[in-house]
Amino acid sequence: MAQLDKLYKQWLDLQPLSADDEKRLKRKFMLDFNYNSNHIEGNTLTYGQTEGLLLLGEVIGSAKMKDLEEMKAHNICLNMVEQEADTDEPLTETFIRQVHQVMLREDYKVYRQLPGGETTSYTVHAGRYKTRPNSVITPTGERFEYASPEETPALMADLVQWYNNAVTEGSLTPIQLAALFHYRYIRIHPFEDGNGRIARLMVNFILRRHNWPMMVIRSKNKKAYLSALGLADVAVGPIPANGAHASLKSIAPFVEYMEAALTADISSMLEFLSGDKETMWWHEGEIVRFSTPTPARILRLLQSDPNASLSTISTTLGISRSAIQKQVDNLAEKGYITRPEGKKRGWIVNMTSVDLVTKYK
Repeated sequence: MAQLDKLYKQWLDLQPLSADDEKRLKRKFMLDFNYNSNHIEGNTLTYGQTEGLLLLGEVIGSAKMKDLEEMKAHNICLNMVEQEADTDEPLTETFIRQVHQVMLREDYKVYRQLPGGETTSYTVHAGRYKTRPNSVITPTGERFEYASPEETPALMADLVQWYNNAVTEGSLTPIQLAALFHYRYIRIHPFEDGNGRIARLMVNFILRRHNWPMMVIRSKNKKAYLSALGLADVAVGPIPANGAHASLKSIAPFVEYMEAALTADISSMLEFLSGDKETMWWHEGEIVRFSTPTPARILRLLQSDPNASLSTISTTLGISRSAIQKQVDNLAEKGYITRPEGKKRGWIVNMTSVDLVTKYK
């Protein structure tokens, strides 16, 4: 926690940010959060496709319509959360349901085949609490039940009232408040679908409301994220009502995970703001800092001329062809550049320069 407080102070010392830095951070967070939160739940869009869709309104390559619509709706939800967090209005169940309504867009049916071959179905309701029990199978094969449909309205009312009271009392730090809200909400699982995404949106509602930087739970860390939740479940026990009223102490593993994740995010933001923008790029939401300007210069050239040959790059940059070959091979090996599908010439640059982000409106 001491490291987190130290980084937060450094963050405050940089305020107010320049208009360009503010725009860069906003764009980066928007892409990172939308991509990762949806990817955790199975959305198949790549980071590059997410970037093209949300920044340029373009679909790059083939993609499922459901994934595209889901990503766009999730971004609208993020905007809703940011706008609401910037007000002084108390949190309400109505707002949470409104966000869920926008996320799912409309009711839809889910069809499942039973062991005997019979097909059954149920309706997932957008913006309405669940009408059927929901549960998850644990890694040990046991069924872990969430709150029943009958319990859910009262438990959600308790959760929102607890949050508003906790804000007034001020005894919890913003990340403790966010982690505890997330955990209690997940143990209720009030909707038939979208609960994980709503939980992560509400974490950032709470952080932004308290003037802290928002955070990203990264899909590459999904296992650790779920493991921290699982350890808290073991401590709290299987009764849903107990989970919905869990204490901060009882969910210590999850609080520690969230504090570490926020610490890493703020550290990354500080690096993003203070680093040499000429040599700093990002790939799949992660900062990549090149030790020399050469890789960045090659990437910029390939962005402007994807079909540039090794000889052209060598002549333009004044570097030997063999050295350019080595750099290009290294960029390709790391996935920073790829060949267009079915072609042996030309390159697609899969990275974004931090000083190019402001070209997007």
